[in-house]
Amino acid sequence: MILDLTALADEHLAAARTAPHGRSAHLVMHDGVLRQTVIALTSGTSLDEHNAPPAASLQVLRGRVKLTAAGWAEEVPAQALRMIPKERHGLTALEDAVVLLTAVND
Repeated sequence: MILDLTALADEHLAAARTAPHGRSAHLVMHDGVLRQTVIALTSGTSLDEHNAPPAASLQVLRGRVKLTAAGWAEEVPAQALRMIPKERHGLTALEDAVVLLTAVND
């Protein structure tokens, strides 16, 4: 299966802009323990702090986001790829943004 990430980003950002909570997410790949999810967030929208999976990365397809954990925060710009910290963390869109979350769960 080949996915068009640009089309998925467009679709979910449009959905996030009309959603009451300013976000849209869709699981695009699931293979055993591997999951990949496209998440669109409008500017200022956050994903509250949550537990980290055993392994995960965040690729910013559009916009800028702030990744936060206890005692630190880091801005992640468009086209950047970053490992998700192992501790509880949150994510806030600094502008309309779309990310690809890749996670491996036990």
